[in-house]
Amino acid sequence: MKLYSRGQLALAGLGSAVLALAIAYGIGFLRFNASGTPSSEAKAAQAAPFGGGGASGSAAIRVDAAPSGSAGSGGSVSEVQSEYSADEKQNIDVYERLNEGVVNITTEQLYYNWFSEAVPQEGDSGSGSIIDAQGYVLTNKHVVKDAYKVYVGLADGSRFEAKVVGIDPENDLAVIKFAPPRGVRLTVIPYGDSSRLRVGQKVLAIGNPFGLERTLTRGIVSGIGRPVAQSERDESGATSTVVIQNMIQTDASINPGNSGGPLLNAHGELVGVNTMIYSPSGGSVGIGFAVPVATAKRVVPELMKDGRVARGWIDITPVALFSDLVDYMKQNGIAAPVDAGLLVSEAKRAGNADRAGIRGGTTQVRTRSSSFFVGGDIIVSVNGVKTESEAQLYVALENTKPGDKVEIVYYRGNKKLTAMVQLSDRTKAGIVN
Repeated sequence: MKLYSRGQLALAGLGSAVLALAIAYGIGFLRFNASGTPSSEAKAAQAAPFGGGGASGSAAIRVDAAPSGSAGSGGSVSEVQSEYSADEKQNIDVYERLNEGVVNITTEQLYYNWFSEAVPQEGDSGSGSIIDAQGYVLTNKHVVKDAYKVYVGLADGSRFEAKVVGIDPENDLAVIKFAPPRGVRLTVIPYGDSSRLRVGQKVLAIGNPFGLERTLTRGIVSGIGRPVAQSERDESGATSTVVIQNMIQTDASINPGNSGGPLLNAHGELVGVNTMIYSPSGGSVGIGFAVPVATAKRVVPELMKDGRVARGWIDITPVALFSDLVDYMKQNGIAAPVDAGLLVSEAKRAGNADRAGIRGGTTQVRTRSSSFFVGGDIIVSVNGVKTESEAQLYVALENTKPGDKVEIVYYRGNKKLTAMVQLSDRTKAGIVN
């Protein structure tokens, strides 16, 4: 047996103690504060040795506190909201305040079966903005066109039958109305100012694309003051075209079902009525158009009061010049001094144009689909707006009223003349567009 001296035993004991302390420090049971004394955490660990009989009989484990505001920490609302950027907060605020002011519009239309019986079927659908606490809704004319019945769906799932109060075909706008139950407070979309829009400004669209109710999309104003032609067929199959002026172009996603819904600025104010998209596929490709709210504010009061917009008219039957017609006139000794303009086929006897000295044609010509007179005056502008097509004539008169006076520039032969004409009422003149 090997014998050890007392000094050797003391040295071995000291080494063992140092090794034990080093191991304890390495695995976290012993920590030292700045003064070199064991920390309170280390003392707690020593008070409940690994595998010992602590209060729970389990090992002492140090758990760091979760950061303030993190999941499971019970952080305040303001701390949770800090997760969103300022732009996101703005989008969320606009949506939460105003989405209930956007309605889902569905329609029924009458179709006739083989036995000439009228059969109701599902018609067009779209969106609309509640603009009055009494239940008035602003939407597109094409959403409610030919509707036998119109229904409005609210955010709470309730559905009401509505009636068409008035339409404005020249701006593709319509006002409908439903009767909300007594005591129900409707969310009204406030009007903004579309004249203050700038390219690059953020806009938000709320609507019901493909039946997905109250969908929010965002984008920017891509262009302003766009003239956009819109064509549609009537019951006879004839196609008419109107040019809607000053439209807002946006890249906010607009799809079928968004028509009639609001285009909002960052403050949640209505700046446009989403109307159409340019798309080779039928879906959104980032080119959408909205009627400016300035137009809506101008025509909506008349729609609510009279059901239509009273506009001025020149009492003529116009025919737009086209190349074959220009060639025909030249070959028959009545050459036109211009290649583009509106030929006055007829000037209504004792009408405003006739009284101003404007003359209609005298020689009748026929085409495959129509007949008219040539030899009359050729109008090239109305109130400074070029009139090379009937659509442009409507544009020139869109913001006029019966009784207003307009300046007409026209040619008679090679002589350029002007005349002042006091406008008649377009509807009373039998002109429906």
